[in-house]
Amino acid sequence: MFPHLIARTGTRATSAVPHTAPAEVKQLPVVHYTFLLLGASLLVFVLHKLDGILLPLFFAALLAVLLLPIVLRLEKWGWPPVLAIIAALLVMVLAISVLIVLFGTQLLELRTELPLLQQKLLVLFDQGQQWAHQRFGLEVMSKEELIDSSMKSFKKSAGGYLGTTLSTTAGVLSVLTLVPIYIFCFLYYRDHMRQFMFRFIAPDKRTAVLTTMDNIQSVVQAYISGLLTVILIVAVLNAVGLLVLNVKFAIFFAAFASVMAVIPYIGIMVGAAIPALVTLVETGSPARAAAVVGVFLVVQFLEGNFITPMVTGSKVSINPMAAIVALILGGELWGTAGMILSIPLVAVLKVVFDANKSLEPWGFLLGDISDMDESHQHRAVPKLGFFGKAVRMVKKM
Repeated sequence: MFPHLIARTGTRATSAVPHTAPAEVKQLPVVHYTFLLLGASLLVFVLHKLDGILLPLFFAALLAVLLLPIVLRLEKWGWPPVLAIIAALLVMVLAISVLIVLFGTQLLELRTELPLLQQKLLVLFDQGQQWAHQRFGLEVMSKEELIDSSMKSFKKSAGGYLGTTLSTTAGVLSVLTLVPIYIFCFLYYRDHMRQFMFRFIAPDKRTAVLTTMDNIQSVVQAYISGLLTVILIVAVLNAVGLLVLNVKFAIFFAAFASVMAVIPYIGIMVGAAIPALVTLVETGSPARAAAVVGVFLVVQFLEGNFITPMVTGSKVSINPMAAIVALILGGELWGTAGMILSIPLVAVLKVVFDANKSLEPWGFLLGDISDMDESHQHRAVPKLGFFGKAVRMVKKM
């Protein structure tokens, strides 16, 4: 009944209620940053608790990136994927075995020489005390007091050292077992994992994402391989200089200093101080110890101004402050393994940040100042090679 009244009533009812869009909820900056801080804290907690799972995965991922060119080359030659991956793993194991044998013999020789070095160090310590007593009137400490105080401090920390050694040994054994398996899986299922990532991306954006992924892979691979090449060249130069000076355990100290040189500023000091101290104790000549320090300083100058720019170029470079902070954070999070992984992981993060426009400021923060200047000049001036840069430096002089 009365359909016209029902129609009018419905019209009035619908017109009385206005259609409004839902109001957007604006978060206060304090709330936003609080959630970010909580998320970062949760992430650090998870990374620390799952170190036994994540560390082998990270090591395997970095090594898989290094072995990928070998696998691709063997596959181009007609090798089956499984055999190509196994051959690359055998090459890696052979290289690591040679390094272990080479440095293991040096460490064993150094261990046998430690008592003699300790005696000579005590003699030098007495001579320094006598000089300080005659010059400044300082009280002289006897050898027995020095040994007793050293033994007491060692006994207090012996339990901690033993526990750390056992845990580190167990961790190394687990990593050595799992890393080759993870490397094989990363290399064998690389296309499968890429297809898995594509399933989260719209079809029209897959080309851009694929280009970004290829760029990240090539830059990270170039950075890690370039870093290892620089370490090898620096180790050879250090070894040549130390062998010329007839320094004991020259090969071990050269390799140790080349690895420590990755740490900006601090690494060269630590890498040069230990062989200089051993040379001083062994020969008693401050001039020889100063010559050892001079060798490392010259090699460090060559590395910073010629070797690294020529080998790694300006594809990716981490500024010293970011590297030092990354090393400290990596050591606090995962210990020695975290310090080893910190620099490559920061390099990976920088490449990812540079590829994303919203995160590009963070990549700018991690980069070096010289790279930023070169990136601005690269837009108008073609990039010079190593010899071109050398000629330009000579012209400026």
